[in-house]
Order: sequence, then structure tokens, then C-alpha cells
Amino acid sequence: MKLAIVGAGWAGLAAAVRATQAGHDVVVHEASRQWGGRARSLELKLPGGGTALLDNGQHIMIGAYRETLGLMRAVGVDPAQALLRLPLTLRSPAGNGLALPDWPTPLDAAWGIASARGWSWRDKLSLLRHALQWQLRRFRCQEALTVQQLCEGLRPAVMRDLVEPLCVAALNTPAKRASGAVFLRVLEDGLFGPAQDGWNASNLLIPRLDLGRVFPEAAAAWLQTRGAQLRLGARVQSLRRAGAGWAVDGEPFDAVLLACPPWEAERLVGESGIDAPAWLAAARGLSHEPIATVYAEGGPALPLPMLSLESGPDAPAQFVFDRAQLGGPAGVLAFVVSASPREAQAIEQHVTAQAASLGWSVRPLKTVVEKRATFACLPGLVRPPVGVAEGLLACGDYVEGPYPATIEGAVRSALAAVERLSPPAARTAA
Repeated sequence: MKLAIVGAGWAGLAAAVRATQAGHDVVVHEASRQWGGRARSLELKLPGGGTALLDNGQHIMIGAYRETLGLMRAVGVDPAQALLRLPLTLRSPAGNGLALPDWPTPLDAAWGIASARGWSWRDKLSLLRHALQWQLRRFRCQEALTVQQLCEGLRPAVMRDLVEPLCVAALNTPAKRASGAVFLRVLEDGLFGPAQDGWNASNLLIPRLDLGRVFPEAAAAWLQTRGAQLRLGARVQSLRRAGAGWAVDGEPFDAVLLACPPWEAERLVGESGIDAPAWLAAARGLSHEPIATVYAEGGPALPLPMLSLESGPDAPAQFVFDRAQLGGPAGVLAFVVSASPREAQAIEQHVTAQAASLGWSVRPLKTVVEKRATFACLPGLVRPPVGVAEGLLACGDYVEGPYPATIEGAVRSALAAVERLSPPAARTAA
């Protein structure tokens, strides 16, 4: 069938690759002039002259991202070259926290907890007790629970050094508001999932190429060599029923896949004239959380590529990355601030002060703020389904599914949407 894909972020490109593999005639519409959506490359001017390709925000993946890693390989990207693999490590600048050894699951988690620095034996026992309870309950809980309620009884050190950093990294929502049910699903797959090609599910995978080269640019090149039409700078203005199919800006298609942000998908569906009140209500019911990345120079060489920071009202960054250890320029650090409502200038000031409290004298180079980076992953949240109407589907990290707003969630939703479009013969061929 002739398929229109609206949006060329990771979900849209994943859908385009899978649809092309299935034999569909694919046309991708992208409003911006760059592939990758919210996970794309960014050119940064350096104070001493020259430029560096970094990212529009510091991203991280884990070994459990099975579908994302598979698609990278399909378009010619070797994950072992593009990503720095580390056992799960959440260490502070002082060296406290959790660091798993590069051992098979679940021995890595057991030893990591037992050898955690800065934790008393009571801290470790409280985590082991909770982890055992979660396993016995098959990592399920009441949908109304927050992460904070789920972890009631955990010692403060464990909350500070493990739960809160993991929660904000995976769900981009503070533990006191985040969904406990989704958090448990992340733990189940991320800490106890099966190994893939020798990589543990819990392994941290940090891009050491700019994000454009990690997947989007390779996917676009792969699609072009196979006859897909890729249209940059082409914001879709109208979506209408056209007989048994659809018209996208007047051009006929058999089916349409909305891989754009939820507010853009809501606009197109709302103006299409179709009857989809439940889908629109779910899309409009989403609230969003920001993510800011402060690139700064003058920082020290860190002992690890990524450190966890103790955050608070006046210390907003939860993580800091040493870009020199990720193929970037020396002396440049990336501070990640999740779920902060402040503007860029205020974030810079607070991050600079936070760094100074650690003895680091840094100067901000550029601050990137994605004000609607992810949906707020709240308890009992009703997310829009994949199906909007006959022949009209939606994908992205916000549609219904087991995962929070992550790259893997976006990719899996895209593959599921294409699967629903494909006839049985095409599914078998794919």
C-alpha cells in the first residue's frame, strides 16, 4: 500500500524502515529540515574556535533496547561502535552509589547492591527486601501508586542514590508524582531482562557519535536507496478522508501513520473531520515535562563518563556527562536537568552554582531546553491508542504501551503500528 508517515523522528524513521521492509510504498513528511526529532544532532561553537557536533539533548540508552538496537544494525550502524557500553553505574562525584559488575543477570545486581558504596547494611537489606517483594509480585502494583509510595520503607540513601536517579532518567517525572506501575516495568526489563548479543539488559549505552549518526541519518540514507520518498521541510497542513483511503495535503494514500508529536497529531486529527473523540481526549489529557541540557566548559575530567548528582531546588542537575570520554571536545561537560520548569538562564545559573559546590568552575556554552520533551508519566494515565481510525494510526513515545517516553518506547510503537497495517503476506516477508 501507499503509506504516508508524518514525522521523521526515531518513531517515524523506524516505521519507514519497517514499512519499506514489508514492501510498502513509503512517503515521509518532516516539518523541520533535519532528521531525528527530539533526538538529533546539534552544532556547538567552541570558545577557542571551531565547532563540535553534540546533541540537542544528552541521551542514554540501555541494553534492553532490543528493537532500537536491531534497527540500528538493519540500516548499517554497528551499536558496538556507535555506543559506549558500561555496566549500570550510578556513582556520585564522591564515589558513592551503585556500580554493577559486568556479570550475568541477576548476579550483577546482587553484587552491585552488596558492594554499593556509602550504604549501610540496613540500606542494602531494605533494597534487597523490596526487590524480592517486587519479583514475587511479578513487578506489578496498583496503577494508582506513585514511585514514592511504591518505595515506602526504603532507606533514604537508597532513594537518593538509586530510585530517584533511575526514576527521573527513565520516566522524566519526579518519584513523588511518577507512576509506580511503569517504574516496575522498567525495572523488570532493564535490570532483569534477558541478555542481547552479550549485552546485559541493564547495561548503559551512551552515544559516542552525535545522535544524527547513531540512527536517523543512516536510516534516511537506507530509505532513499530503497525508493522511499523523504520530504524535509514539509509540514502537513491537512488530513482528510478520501474514499477508502486518505488525502495528505490533497495527495492520496492508502493509509497514514502519524509519527509526529502528540500536539501535532491532535491538530491533524481534530481538523480532519473524522469522529475520534476518545483518541482526541486522551491526547489532550497528556501533560508534558521539560528536559534541559547545559553544555559547559572548564570542568574537570570525570572519573567516569557519567556521574549521578544529588539534586534539589537549587541544584537542578541530576546527571553530568564528560563529553571528552564520548568522542567530544575536552573539558566540555553536559549537565542534564529533568522536569525543571525554569527558563534557560535560570537553569544555567543554578547549574553553575551546583558545579561550584563540587569545586568545579564551569562556564555555560549552550543550554538546550525541550519544554515538552516527554509526557508526564503519572499513575493511572490513559494514553492515546495506536489506532485512530481505519487506515489512520499513531505512533511515538506517547501512545499506549508498557514503557515511559523513551526511544525504545517510540520505536516499539512504530513497529506495532506497521504490523497492524501490513497484510499477513507482508508480515511474513518482514
